[in-house]
Parts: sequence; structure tokens; C-alpha cells
Amino acid sequence: MIFFTTEREIEMKRTTKLRNLINSNELEFIMEAHNGLSAKIVEEAGFKGIWGSGLSISASMGVRDNNEASWTQVLDTLDFMSEATSIPILLDGDTGYGNFNNARRLVKKLESRQIAGVCIEDKLFPKTNSFIGGEAQPLADIEEFCGKIKAMKDSQMDDDFVVVSRVEAFIAGWGLSEALRRAEAYRLAGTDAILMHSKRSDITEIEAFMKEWGGRLPVVLVPTKYYTVPTPKFKELGANLVIWANHNLRSAVTAMQKTTKQIFEEESLINIEKQVVSVDEVFRIQGADELKRAEKRYLPSTGKNVNAVILAASRGEMEELTEEIPKTLLEVGGRPLLSIQVDEFNKVGIKDISVVRGFAKDRVASANFSVIDNDLFSETKELYSLNLARDKIKENTVISYGDIIFKNYILNDLLNDMSDITVIVDADVESITNDRDFVSTTTPYSKKLYSSTVQFTKMSGDLKDKEIHGEFIGLWKVTKNGANIVKKGLADLSEREDFKQMTMADLFNHISLSHPIAVKYIKGSWLDIDTIKDLQKAGDLFDKH
Repeated sequence: MIFFTTEREIEMKRTTKLRNLINSNELEFIMEAHNGLSAKIVEEAGFKGIWGSGLSISASMGVRDNNEASWTQVLDTLDFMSEATSIPILLDGDTGYGNFNNARRLVKKLESRQIAGVCIEDKLFPKTNSFIGGEAQPLADIEEFCGKIKAMKDSQMDDDFVVVSRVEAFIAGWGLSEALRRAEAYRLAGTDAILMHSKRSDITEIEAFMKEWGGRLPVVLVPTKYYTVPTPKFKELGANLVIWANHNLRSAVTAMQKTTKQIFEEESLINIEKQVVSVDEVFRIQGADELKRAEKRYLPSTGKNVNAVILAASRGEMEELTEEIPKTLLEVGGRPLLSIQVDEFNKVGIKDISVVRGFAKDRVASANFSVIDNDLFSETKELYSLNLARDKIKENTVISYGDIIFKNYILNDLLNDMSDITVIVDADVESITNDRDFVSTTTPYSKKLYSSTVQFTKMSGDLKDKEIHGEFIGLWKVTKNGANIVKKGLADLSEREDFKQMTMADLFNHISLSHPIAVKYIKGSWLDIDTIKDLQKAGDLFDKH
């Protein structure tokens, strides 16, 4: 079995931590938890370990402590508890959820979840809580229970995984001699510790056992009923570990009952807010700050100043289809191209969107984006439109043509590239026609370049076949430094008399003379709309989008 190691566990495995607690010369303590939130609270309080209480876990699900919650449901809960913490968890495993076979499978499942140990009790499955008619509850056959212990110890892959055997002889009213007989049998079967249980309000039963036991094996105590006994007494008797078994659940019930009743009666929150923890504190325990840090690292569009500029000023040459509306408003799957593109940006967290409009500009309007007018749309090309939006080119800006449709993964790949200037190029050169933005790079496409970048060398519609490595799809991005480079390039080119007729190729070629441009290859999964046939293809692409 493979044990996954995280940074917080490099020093010592959780199983080793629990074994050290149980074998400590000092009296140690672990605290009950029943879900990820309570487990994290236990760890933050300073406890060295967690008791995964069967009573508390089942009660949190709203069912009885009678194995009504299945063992797989308990494991699901433990998943959250284990992920939320770094200290060891000792599970209250009831009777092992069945016979020896169920119990040994349980050990394997617990080890895979980094649970450090399990406590099983010598009662029959399905169990009943020890404090409900304990004297009437039958106990397991000693030999059968010893076989269960052996099966569990034989099946564990981590030598430090802990099996604790809980003796219910006092609960069932069978007395000291039976408690000693069972404890000794379980010790010989290989258990790592004995949990001696008692429901008396005094410590007479526990004291009698400890005196006769003589430290043959570590002893765990659960003083739920004899809570008035001074804690130093447990150490004096030679106990190794004390479990505070259910007080997080019980205190939560008290608080919830009080809060719920007050809100019901007052029909207001005004008197409650000062009595409950803030939402920010809940976020803190949940690890919201870590998520923010991760988002900044892994999702460039989240937590940063990311924006988009869509160049959509042209009318397009699609006969009657663009007689009254610009190409960007042609519908695919019942929605305008522009609307589809805005939604794609929104999905990755880009809400600051500027659209450069021109032909039929009054029809290009929405509350979801701001607009910039190119009133010279009929006599200019895309570089002139981009220059009108130069103030919108800033830190982490995505620039797109308004007549393209693309699958969302392309946008995610683009956002995750940190080059100053990154352009998306389709390497499927066989599908390229002679009126496209051909791109040449330092390295032709290969599967090894998936998710990597190469360097742009030239963009033109007149490249020789051997120079064509792909087609610019009309989607690119700049960082803060890249924005400054692009703005300088626009300023340089705007001084030329033919600036109004310049294209994106002119800008890229100019910039590449003094600064590298990164190319990210794709193969398909996008379309630009130039013909009615393109619209039909886009419909197919949108259906799979």
C-alpha cells in the first residue's frame, strides 16, 4: 500500500504520532470530532489527536448510534476530517461493522485515508450505544473477537497503525474478573491497547481494573460518566490516554437549539449576530485564504486585473446576412457570436470586457460590456480599432476578434501562459486556405509541444508552404509588461500614413523585431465566421461546446 505524504506529515506519520500518544509516559488527551469543521477546531485548539466518535458521527447524520449509518458513510465523513487536519484520528469503529472479514477490510480502507487507528468493542453487530440498556446487551464471544483482532493486525500494511480493543464487561454488568479475562485475551491476540469502559459516575470499576492490570498494555479511558473525577487521578492509576468523547457534538446541539429557538421566536437576527461566530471566521476555518492564494497561482483570471477587448467593428461580407447587422451579431445556436464570446470570458472570471463597435453600432450594446466606437470602420482595419482601445490594454488583457468561436479550454490555456505576449495558432495547416493569417514559428507543431510555447517569427498571407506552421485564430493575450510593449508598437505604427489599413500581422511583425512573441499551438476547436458554411460549422461546434 502506498502512503501519501504531504508537507505537514514529512516529520512523522500520523500512525506513528498516535502510537506515541498511546505509549507515552505522560497522560495524553484526544478530543471528539464528527466532521471536517469540528476536526479542524480540535486541531487548532492544540489537541494532539482526534476521536472519531461513532455516537457523534451518527448523530450529526440524524440517525441512531446503532450502525444505522453505514460504514461507507462513516468513511466519507473521515475523508473530510483527514483532509482538514494533520493530527492522527482514532476511529470509534463500533464492532468493526461485522465479522473478521468486514473488520480487516475496514483497516485497509482506513489506512488509505490516513486514519491512524481504530477502536473496536466486544459487542455484537449491529451495536447499541453502551449507555442505553447496557446490562441487557450481549457481548461477543471472546475467541471470535480475538480472531477479529488478529485479522485486523494481519491486514494492516503500516506497522504503526493502531488497533484498540474496547472491553464492555463493566457496561454489561459482568464484573472485574470478566473485564480482566477479556483484556488479557485481547492482549494476547495482538491488540495495541485496551479501552476499559464504565458507566458509573465514580471511578471504582476503573480503579479496580487498573490495580489488577498492572500496566500489561496501554489503557485508554473515556470519563464521560465519571467526569467529576479529577484528571490527575487517571495519571495516578497509570492510564495512558483519555478521550473526551462527545462534547463537541453536545455543545453544538445546545448552541443550535438556543439559536434556532431565539430566531423562531423573534423573527429577527439582530440579537443573534453578536452571539454567534462571524462568517469570516467560518471562512478562515474552511481555509478560504489558502484558496485565494491558489487561485492567484493557478487561475490567472481570478484575483488579478484581467480584462478583454473584442474587436467587432466590421460589417463583414456575407451578403444579406450582414446587410443590417455586423458579423459579430450573427447567431449560432440561437445566440449571437458576441454573446457566446462574452459568456466564455465570464466563465473564466473575466467581467471587464470592452467591445470596439462600428457598423450598426447602436445594435451592439449590452450591460455586460462597455463599448468603444470606431466610426471609421468602413475605411480601417483591425489595428486601427485596437488603437482606439489602447487604454484598455493593461495587466492581463485578452484580445479577440469578434467573429470567432472557440472552445473554452483554449481560453484557459491562454490565461495560464505567463509570456509577455502570447498568440494562439492553429497548427492544422491542411485546413488553411489562402486568405488566412499564416504564422511561421521557430519550431513546427508536434505533440511534445502540447501546452508549451514556441517563438513567433512572422505572420503574413504570403508565406511559402514550408514556412507555414499554422494560422493565427484571432485570440491573444498580454501581461502588464506585454501591454506596454504593444502600446509602444501601436504608437510607432500610428505615425505611418498607411496605419488605417494595417492589420494585426503588421503589429506582431513589428514587435517581434525587438521583443519575443510566444505562440501556443492548438489543433482545431475554433472557427472564424466568413461564410454561411462557416456558420453551419460553428453551429456544430457550439452544440459540443
